Amino acid sequence: VALGLYFPRKEYLENVYLDEPAGTPLLRIHALKDSHEEVAHFHLCQNLIISRARSHENNWFQIREKTGLLYLSRSLDREDFNMLSVGNWMPLSKVMLYVFLSSHPFQEKECDSATRTTVFLSLINATAPACSSLTARQLCFTEMDLSFHIKENKPPGTFHQLQLPSVHHLCQNLSISYKLLAAEGVPFRYNENTSSVRVTQRLDREERERYELIAKCTVREGLREMQVEVPFLVNVLDEDDSPPFLPNGTDTADAVVEFNRKEGSVLATLTVYDADTTPIYPLESSRKKYTGTIITDDPWISETFRVEHIFDEIHFSPNGSQVRGTRHEY
Repeated sequence: VALGLYFPRKEYLENVYLDEPAGTPLLRIHALKDSHEEVAHFHLCQNLIISRARSHENNWFQIREKTGLLYLSRSLDREDFNMLSVGNWMPLSKVMLYVFLSSHPFQEKECDSATRTTVFLSLINATAPACSSLTARQLCFTEMDLSFHIKENKPPGTFHQLQLPSVHHLCQNLSISYKLLAAEGVPFRYNENTSSVRVTQRLDREERERYELIAKCTVREGLREMQVEVPFLVNVLDEDDSPPFLPNGTDTADAVVEFNRKEGSVLATLTVYDADTTPIYPLESSRKKYTGTIITDDPWISETFRVEHIFDEIHFSPNGSQVRGTRHEY
């Protein structure tokens, strides 16, 4: 089983209104690959989760296995809304469903083990608003932040679609176009024909950990033009691929001990840098990664002296951008 496919977002948010017709596209979910050969298959397994204690059979939502397009398979009417809301006095009800990912067509039993992301759907106790009553911000972007996680050293691929499938479906009289504003040489491309954003090359977290771009949207209606810009952030996830390094190249320190030294005196120090990882919690797991050893076959030395290990987060600045790492001191 290939474990490499992954979601560039931990969760997705979308609104669903009463009486939207079956077939209405709601949201496009993307997956990124671990290796070029993989093909992504999307699947909805379990029931809708209405609140922590309750779930309900999913009769309304379906996903296209090969494209990741989540759509309404049945119109949601007021009776459905009352059943799915905790009480019909509420203006909206939040339901949750899981989208699963596999590198081959799904068998139902795989639902527990497969990679998944969470979709939060706000069911709104009203019909969809007229396009003319929506602000440019609502027409262009959902309420979720445009924030993504891309693993380093993985193949390029498409990880987001800027155009909102539901708005595009409902508001065909409007012209909505996008641009991705970024510094020269940034490894992301926007495709105007598909409105999708692609990472164009393998990323290296030790070179750059975070990219801050801007998504710009222009809405045209007749002679009226509105523009809105939102941050578009990409965080690069670490893979343990860089060895630790010693600032002066030596991994051994000599300790000279004089008489009458008090308990707790520091006799020698050794520093190791690791650009690859940041201190992880619980702290013991960071401590276990490297060990300091006193090289001796004299039991008295082993009983009398000990190596203490402290570490903290530091920043390296390759190419002028800050990358987090760890300094270990022994």
